Amino acid sequence: MPNGEVSLAREKSIVDWLEYCAPNADVIYLMGDIFDFWFEYKKVVPRGFVRFLGTLAKITDNGTKVIMFPGNHDLWLSEYLVKECGVELITKEFVVEHHGKRFFLHHGDGLGPGDRSYKFLKKIFLARFARFLFRWLHPDIGVAMAHRFSKKSRLAQNPKEDNYLGDQQEYLTQFALSHAQGNVENPIDYYIFGHRHLVLNVHIAPKSRYINLGEWLHGSQYAVFDGQTLDLLNWPNNTPAQPKNV
Repeated sequence: MPNGEVSLAREKSIVDWLEYCAPNADVIYLMGDIFDFWFEYKKVVPRGFVRFLGTLAKITDNGTKVIMFPGNHDLWLSEYLVKECGVELITKEFVVEHHGKRFFLHHGDGLGPGDRSYKFLKKIFLARFARFLFRWLHPDIGVAMAHRFSKKSRLAQNPKEDNYLGDQQEYLTQFALSHAQGNVENPIDYYIFGHRHLVLNVHIAPKSRYINLGEWLHGSQYAVFDGQTLDLLNWPNNTPAQPKNV
């Protein structure tokens, strides 16, 4: 998105970021929608992403752990990136502790109340039968169809979604609030999601915050945890990112 030239520049920037992070990272988490579409045929994978995939393989070969979460655009991530690039793939909510802080990690799609139509479609797309049927489409047809639907969904995005809608209307905020209320004795310090396409830092509970990483189509933000604090930064200058809501 929106064309090959811009996408290539973005891919190179992501590669530079990975190579910058890898030497000092205990683990790198990629939070989903890395690809606008991804499907693994038995003998074929989508064209492109060579620099990105090669960099993943290089840094994991050198001992850096990389964990990837599928997003709603790349739901069909499977064993190729695990076997060829050395990443670990996590398809569900993941709670992990680093230096005494607890993190709840997920792409974010399908969490929280509402959005029932997407939740229904997600179940269909994840069904083995759906993958079986799609595999019988020639890649030139199947991948072209997928990119057309993906572009259409982006163009149809409600302009209001570019702004934070408030705690009572944001699905992921509602999910984090509900989850935090049910885990008072063992609180989550950071709920970290993608999906929403906004850089967010939302106060959830006395010891909990909801962090959204935004997106790299119009910006380039990432979060870094140094063992004590978590910061949202802009790449490549590493200046503090400005969240939409604090």
